[in-house]
Amino acid sequence: MLNYSTARDNRNILESHQTSRQPRHLPLSPFLPRRTSWEKMSAPTLADIVFPSQANGHNFSRILGDLKRSNLSITNRLNSIKHDAEFVSSVAAALNLPLVANERCGSWYIDPSQKGASAYFKSTDGHTGQWKFSTRRLNLHLLEVIGGNDGCIIVDSTRRGKRHPDALSKTVPTWCAVLNRVLFPEDISCHGLHVPPNTVSESEASQISARLSEFVDSFLSLAIDVTPLRTQISKPLRPLWVTQDDDDLLSPEGGLLSGEIAKKWHPVVCCTSSRRVVGTELGERGYIQGAGDDTENWALGLTAPIWWRHKEELLKTPEGELPDFIERLVAAEANGAGEEEPETRRVAPGLYVGTLQALGSSLTTTGACVVSLLPKATEQTMWVKLQRHIEVGLGKSKAASRALRDALPRICEFVSGCLKKQQEDERTEKEGEMEKKRVILLCETGKDLSVGVALALYCWCFDAEGKVRTGEEVKEGFNKTAIRVKLGHIMTAVPDANPSRATLQSVNSFLMDWRK
Repeated sequence: MLNYSTARDNRNILESHQTSRQPRHLPLSPFLPRRTSWEKMSAPTLADIVFPSQANGHNFSRILGDLKRSNLSITNRLNSIKHDAEFVSSVAAALNLPLVANERCGSWYIDPSQKGASAYFKSTDGHTGQWKFSTRRLNLHLLEVIGGNDGCIIVDSTRRGKRHPDALSKTVPTWCAVLNRVLFPEDISCHGLHVPPNTVSESEASQISARLSEFVDSFLSLAIDVTPLRTQISKPLRPLWVTQDDDDLLSPEGGLLSGEIAKKWHPVVCCTSSRRVVGTELGERGYIQGAGDDTENWALGLTAPIWWRHKEELLKTPEGELPDFIERLVAAEANGAGEEEPETRRVAPGLYVGTLQALGSSLTTTGACVVSLLPKATEQTMWVKLQRHIEVGLGKSKAASRALRDALPRICEFVSGCLKKQQEDERTEKEGEMEKKRVILLCETGKDLSVGVALALYCWCFDAEGKVRTGEEVKEGFNKTAIRVKLGHIMTAVPDANPSRATLQSVNSFLMDWRK
């Protein structure tokens, strides 16, 4: 039995409302004549009829609101995540396959010791009528995981009412079908689309299938060398699905991986971690479907890594003390507690990205130009700190992505100057020396703004062969195809990079309008 704080809390709420709203009855006056049983009753008048007041209606709505908020408490959410994580662990044990977290939600349900990788399949790419094969979320790093383990389990969740998230029911199947066509072009038998029949209609599946050739062309337009990819898997990819209602699929005999499936295919098991809730959560004894799917609305800054590091403490803390406790944990993490040694990662020749925690080590890298993208907006006059270091104050979230458009000309100008200085310093150096970190780009996550700036610099400061522009040649006009190709190279180098749509829009706008 899960330790949810629902029944007692709900009863207390009802009782408190009932006692606070009891109608006042005046005592019977001894001076009023008592009506005898034989006395004829007079007909009621309009004044005698009592109508419910509007205030009582509002009060009832307030009671329901209080009940819902009590049911959706932080305690219940964390207990629900714990329950679903246990199911995910049991699936991994039964199928003997590595767990892949579909971010951001998936990591809440996977113990870090069991996590094999992260993926970035978006439900928006599978929404009805908006089907898409994302060229900025290629997830090609999963091929090595799948090939090395003969399959994987991709974990995600969805909120109330749905059996599978669109990411697992449509985006992943589309990804599998496209890669099968690219990597196994001669095996027509594996080119079809596989979707869960009880979730995706035949009509919708047919419409997605009709666009697969278009999706293949969009992938090939990135000019990615697929030869190494073909060596990573030996069989086509086949999506399969499992939920908490599918215990029979996890049995050794007659289970999900029985029969010809495991022989012909690499199984890509799409695991929906949460149990489906039909209707409201009020009748679920505190269980919340997809509790890890909307953490921005309740988690108070709590993240999946913090949750797993302090799981037992969080579950033991009373509901009333949780906000303060979470605030302390988040503050401790912000100050570096529990963080691994920060590092930077290569996204293109000479270009590296990382988090702001890597600033100290980056500044000591010989000759490197460092661009820090800060979560606090500042004036451009305050940006340049050192000859090779610029602090660009963009702000946070979407506001930062939009501000990037106006900041990119200044950033590119600064970096171009640094690269010219580097070339002058390197004229006397010997050839054949290992590639240096020419430019290091840092942001809060190391996956969004820094990657967007890396893309802009990759196009602006380097030619088609990856050599630093001297500034004397005329820059070609950039178009979306050329930008998309270079983004594909970056995403292949750093698979977990996740530049937002707003970030990429700012980069595209800057590069394609540079002559204006």
